[in-house]
Amino acid sequence: MTTFAPSANSRSGTGPAIAAILAVSAAATLFLFWLIYVHPAMDATSTRFAFLPALNALLNGLSATALLIGYTFIRAHRIAAHRASMLTAFGFSTLFLVSYILHHALHGDVRYPVHAALRSVYLPLLASHIVLAVVALPLVLVTFFFSLTGRIPQHRKVARWTFPLWLYVSITGVVTYVMLRLAQGS
Repeated sequence: MTTFAPSANSRSGTGPAIAAILAVSAAATLFLFWLIYVHPAMDATSTRFAFLPALNALLNGLSATALLIGYTFIRAHRIAAHRASMLTAFGFSTLFLVSYILHHALHGDVRYPVHAALRSVYLPLLASHIVLAVVALPLVLVTFFFSLTGRIPQHRKVARWTFPLWLYVSITGVVTYVMLRLAQGS
């Protein structure tokens, strides 16, 4: 089993590292809001890359699966397997983000039909998904920072919040996709 033992010098970099993570997370969030709500779609009427929303849902589902597997590994004290699962979840979430950005750059935002059933369920679910995704991003990065720099007590404290938020965001990403497709009749 490989562990990371931080040196005394590495512990002093916590404040600047957390500040950098928060700055990157804020910049990413602002970019996504701009992309979704301000930037005009480059190819809104095209069916090119129409598979991206389904791919996004698949990547969210794979991330949720890797998170649950990683959770079972840490409960069984299988640290290396836990780390591999969590890195896999991070990889799926990263691929999701790239695909999500590409989809919104090309096709823009997709609205839930106004008179469709379950709109009163969909909109609050989507709102919670968006808000918690904004919160989860820096938490995921901080959790990885603590783990990869050997700050395991801090990692555990933050991971107790990160895991359920990240899992919720991954699962609701799939649920909102399914609800939107059902409402659109496709």
